[in-house]
Amino acid sequence: MVADRYITPPLTDEMVEELRIGDQVYISGVLYTARDAAHKRLVELLDAGKPLPVDLKGQIIYYVGPSPAKPGQVIGSAGPTTSYRMDAYAPRLLEIGLKGMIGKGSRNQEVKDAIVRHKGVYFAAVGGAAALISKCIKKAEVIAYPDLGPEAIRRLEVENLPVIVVNDAHGGDLYEEGVKKYGIPT
Repeated sequence: MVADRYITPPLTDEMVEELRIGDQVYISGVLYTARDAAHKRLVELLDAGKPLPVDLKGQIIYYVGPSPAKPGQVIGSAGPTTSYRMDAYAPRLLEIGLKGMIGKGSRNQEVKDAIVRHKGVYFAAVGGAAALISKCIKKAEVIAYPDLGPEAIRRLEVENLPVIVVNDAHGGDLYEEGVKKYGIPT
């Protein structure tokens, strides 16, 4: 059964295990942003045995490169980035304690397996709703890699950011189930 859920990071294994594909989730609290360039740097730090600029244990990364804020706004449009670009890095970050990822599009099998193995979750945010999503962001600050511009790592404070569970810790995949349920040809 699809449920409405309200969560606040940091996430625990128990919180993640309660989530199921199709659940509508509203996130309030702190999220971090990062896209492929920042992910590459994070994994390079891990490979070198160096500390990360942010503790990802229990955290959620939103795959977004927001546009600049207009005067009086916290952030510009903040729609999700296509997630497969982070697939090469996501398993490593899940291994060190990352619990959630937000983006759009499907994930590869290695990421889905890592989500199950490390009790994580992948959420989809609605593409094309960037201006609406930005209204859920109450505070934004660059905390690492300012040279990356929109792809810098930001700490966001959000209130009721709406997402949908696409891949859960039990191996569920909303995209695969949708194809089966509605007979959509692949």
